[in-house]
Amino acid sequence: MNINETNVSVHLLDRVSNWLQQAALNGENLETVVTGFCERLAAAGLPLNRVHLSFSMLHPLYDALGFTWLRGQGVTVEGYRADPNDDKPDRFLLSPYYYLLSNNLDHLRRQLDPTTPSEFPIFDDLKEMGVTDYIAFVQSFGETSGQGMIGSWSTDAHGGFNDNVIDALLRIQNSLAVAAKMAVLGKLADNMLTTYLGENAGKRVLSGQTRRGDGETIRAALVMADMRQSTMLAEKEGRQVYIDTLNQFFDAIATPFSRNGGEILSFLGDGFLAVYPCGRHRDPSQVAALAAMAAVRQATARMAELNDGRRKHGLADVKYGIGLHVGNVMFGNVGLNDRLTFSAFGAAVNEVERLQGLTKKYSKPIIASQSFATYCGGDWVTLGQEKLRGVGQKVTVLLPGEANMKLDNGEATQGRSPETRSEAEQVMLLYRNSKKKAEPRELLWNKLLQ
Repeated sequence: MNINETNVSVHLLDRVSNWLQQAALNGENLETVVTGFCERLAAAGLPLNRVHLSFSMLHPLYDALGFTWLRGQGVTVEGYRADPNDDKPDRFLLSPYYYLLSNNLDHLRRQLDPTTPSEFPIFDDLKEMGVTDYIAFVQSFGETSGQGMIGSWSTDAHGGFNDNVIDALLRIQNSLAVAAKMAVLGKLADNMLTTYLGENAGKRVLSGQTRRGDGETIRAALVMADMRQSTMLAEKEGRQVYIDTLNQFFDAIATPFSRNGGEILSFLGDGFLAVYPCGRHRDPSQVAALAAMAAVRQATARMAELNDGRRKHGLADVKYGIGLHVGNVMFGNVGLNDRLTFSAFGAAVNEVERLQGLTKKYSKPIIASQSFATYCGGDWVTLGQEKLRGVGQKVTVLLPGEANMKLDNGEATQGRSPETRSEAEQVMLLYRNSKKKAEPRELLWNKLLQ
């Protein structure tokens, strides 16, 4: 295609802009917005062969979402996980994005010639794709906002981008930013509710269960876990060591209970409550109990790994107790009219908490009720009968046997895939930090004084 023959239709470009507005009004997610936008630009005749877009996200666990569109191949999506280590690899420091942000530029354009050395390493990859022209850009979502969009347009057209195409891209960029900002805000609401309430509870709140008393009674396999000797640790080692240890504990023991139908419903000081909702018949109760037991095995292995690492650094083991039960719970909103919590309540929750407490008496890390052991099946050792406060008759408590605690190959490897920080994530971190540095002095002082 000869770029000099490319004339962008204003009418078709307006149709793309109108579609973005409607997508924003409809509350479309970010992937739908990006995919639909790129495909419509290509259909309107813009000679694009690659579009990359990254969006910074306000999320406790993730920094950014990245989207790469290739002509004829669609969009690939990456989520970039937050990491306390802010290392910047050489490839990132030598990227056009880093140059653009470091010099406080809105746009950077380079025409690529395969016969000349590449100014940035990424250009070697683009040349192999036949790219002839490249434009990188930054688009803020607000002067004082840490969120924004950064990306690039690439073409393989002979002669690169002409002024007509560049003008079209600059015009449509603002419309994309508006639609993307709305999608990011929608994702933000979902992220916050999922992170603080859990996936199932977050969806319930977003679907309208927002009033005190909203909820239902459900059947579930219940897991209550608690870290031992936390008060002693806090008093002996201080606040920061205690918090770091508690986070290590939660990372190790709690992670498996957020998979395979499980959900960590609430963190209770140095412990947590997890639920595996199920139907009221035997088969779904059995599935829930088996899923919870698989998570127990994984959590036990992860705790052993954590403590092995701590011993190598001269630190004491982190001890814990886990209670397991199956029963009916009330699942919904309680609290004040203007300050609610979404959690599980009822006799079964009290019972699993007391079962967890019995791990201290028996000096065993895991104790289950007879109902849990019956649904789960397998190898169990009866410890005795106990009178639980609030329960009319004694209950049989059991310890999982050796066979029930043996990890299978799938459980041993689940969740072990390495996580790496990509160049796009580094871009969004730098963008977020650059926005913070660019805040007016009076705004910064106001924040410091709050």
